[in-house]
Amino acid sequence: MNDLQIRNMRPEEISLAIDWAAAEGWNPGLADAACFAIPDAQGFFLGEIDAEPVATVSCVNYGAAFAFLGFYIVRAPFRGAGHGLRIWNAAIAHAGSRVIGLDGVVAQQDNYKKSGFQLAHANIRYGGTVAAPPSPPADVVALESIPFAMVEADDATVFPAPRSAFLRAWIDAPGHIGRALMRDGRIAAWGVIRPCRTGRKIGPLVADDRAGAETIMQALLASAGGGEVFLDVPAVNGEAVAMAESFGLTPVFETARMYTGPIRPLRLDRVFGVTSFELG
Repeated sequence: MNDLQIRNMRPEEISLAIDWAAAEGWNPGLADAACFAIPDAQGFFLGEIDAEPVATVSCVNYGAAFAFLGFYIVRAPFRGAGHGLRIWNAAIAHAGSRVIGLDGVVAQQDNYKKSGFQLAHANIRYGGTVAAPPSPPADVVALESIPFAMVEADDATVFPAPRSAFLRAWIDAPGHIGRALMRDGRIAAWGVIRPCRTGRKIGPLVADDRAGAETIMQALLASAGGGEVFLDVPAVNGEAVAMAESFGLTPVFETARMYTGPIRPLRLDRVFGVTSFELG
């Protein structure tokens, strides 16, 4: 156990955690590494034995009150030796007094509870092959054409902390396509679709109602040409679940969204697609 050396990843090394996540079947986006480095460059940790990478974890600090943990992976030959606990503790220490959130595999819920995490709700990944609509909805605009301050304010209703730099990078990343629906001068729905190792993921997808969410989803599918698509849905949002099923998507994976303490109230009824299981 004492052979493990833990250090911060350099930004260019985050792609290693992305590759390991892909090998675990998490299907990361093609531009995720560059975006994930934006909010907290010191939030990614690498465990090495004799300079060989054996474990990763991230704990990204969003401001002074909230952090999100992800990429908790120990390579199979090195499991069971305590390396996971050591790098986990390094990540938790990085968060300091912040409330920490995570999307953990369901089988590990009890272990996370031992570290002070409590279940908030399940998130379900829906996936399937969807045909592109014949034409995009006429009343939808490019997300980047909306004043960014409006997007920030809307995101604040569905995420526990400010994440302006990350959001801007997410919207502008190569291959990412964003669309928005306006009603009476305000954002009624918006979302982003991005290419992944397999197919594409839609997230975030935020809307006042199911009709708005469906409009944005259709616009995103039209822009991407259809194909295999994935959408991560809070199980507590019945309208989001029904919408995913109406597009012919079926559950392929489930996580447990957990927190170590109270967060500000969120409008989960507006969350039709989670941004990322790795960064929240």
